[in-house]
Amino acid sequence: MSNRSGHASEKRDYYEVLSVSRTATPDEIKKAYRKLAIQHHPDKNPDDKTASEEKFKEASEAYSVLSDPGKRSRYDQFGHAGIGGAAGGFDPTQFTDFSDIFGDMFGLGDLFGGGRQGGQRSRSRRGSDLRYNLSITFEEAAFGVKKQIKIPRNDTCPKCSGSGSRAGSKPTTCQRCGGAGQVRTQRGPLIMAHTCSACQGQGQVISDPCKTCAGHGIVPTERTISVSIPAGVDNENQLRVSGEGEAGMNGGPTGDLYVLIHVNEHTEFEREGQHVMSTLPIGFVQAALGATVKVKTLEGEEPLHIPEGTQTGARFRIKGKGIPQVNGHGRGDHFVFVRVVTPTNLTRDQKKLLEGLAEEPIANGDQSEKTLSQKVKELFS
Repeated sequence: MSNRSGHASEKRDYYEVLSVSRTATPDEIKKAYRKLAIQHHPDKNPDDKTASEEKFKEASEAYSVLSDPGKRSRYDQFGHAGIGGAAGGFDPTQFTDFSDIFGDMFGLGDLFGGGRQGGQRSRSRRGSDLRYNLSITFEEAAFGVKKQIKIPRNDTCPKCSGSGSRAGSKPTTCQRCGGAGQVRTQRGPLIMAHTCSACQGQGQVISDPCKTCAGHGIVPTERTISVSIPAGVDNENQLRVSGEGEAGMNGGPTGDLYVLIHVNEHTEFEREGQHVMSTLPIGFVQAALGATVKVKTLEGEEPLHIPEGTQTGARFRIKGKGIPQVNGHGRGDHFVFVRVVTPTNLTRDQKKLLEGLAEEPIANGDQSEKTLSQKVKELFS
C-alpha cells in the first residue's frame, strides 16, 4: 500500500500538467491538451524523441482523466489515489476522442482505428454535392419559373454498375492491409493508423478493371434536369435538389445539387424584401393640380391618384402588388416614389406667365387658389 501511495505522489498534478485551473471547462481542457500534444508529439521533435514521448504521454494521461467527468470528479476528491490504476493503464487505442484531436492536428485521418467498423473498412462513399449558378429575371423570381438546366457530373458506370471490375470478375481483398483499408504503425506509446497506399483506403484491389470507366466505377456525363423555382425567391437564395449530385462510390448514395439563384437587375423596379419600389416622373402641372396616372407594376398598369400639391419624394402604396412570400403566405406591396419633372424649353408666353405666378402670393383663401389653378391650367393645357 505504501509503495502505491509513493508512486501516486510522484505524479504531477494533472491540472498542472495541462496548465489549467481546477475550474477549467471541458473546452479549455481540450484546447490546452491539443496545444501540448502538438508541442510534444514525437514526430514534431525528432531530435529529442525520448523526452517528447514522456511529456506527450504525461499530457495524454492527464487529459484522459480530466476529460472524463467521472474520473475528474474522483480525482478532484482523492487525487491520484482516487482513480487507482485507471490512468496508469492508459491505452491511447481506447481513447475515442483522439481521432478528433489528432485528425485536426496532423491530418492523419482515422487514428487508432476510429473509422473502422468491426475491423473492416466500408468501401462505400457518398457522392459529392454539386453547385449550379442559375440566373433568372426579376419577374421569374417574383412569380416562379421552371428551368431546364444541364449538369455535368460523374455518374455510375453503366457497364460495371459502379463496381469498377470487368463483367464476370470481382475486386480482391488488399493483401497489404488485409481489407481494413488502414495500416497501423507504433511509435512509442502511440498506435497510429494510416490510409493504406496500396488500395487507397478501399480495402479491395481491382485486378481486372472495367474498360469503360478504367476501374473507377464512375464516368463523366451531362444530365438535363428540370428545376422548379418557387415564387418569391431572392438573390443568393439556394435550392437543394436531392439526389442530383455526383454518384456515390461502391454503392454509396448520390450527392445533392444546390442551385444558387442570381436575380438580374430590373430597369424599372427595385426590391426590398417582399416589396417592389419604382420611381414615377410626373409633370409640373400634374404635381400642382393633381391627376390620375397609370403606374407600371409587375402585373401591368394600375391607376394611381396624385393629389394636388404633390412634391418630389412623395410615396404612394399600391397594396398587394409586390412579391409573394416563398411559403405562399402573403404578398408585399408596390411603393411608388414621385419625381416632379421641371418643364424646359418654355415659350415666351409661358415664361411670362410663370414669372407673374412667382410674384403672386399664394394665400389660404379658396378664391386665390382657384385663380392660381386656373392660370396654370390655361398655361399648360
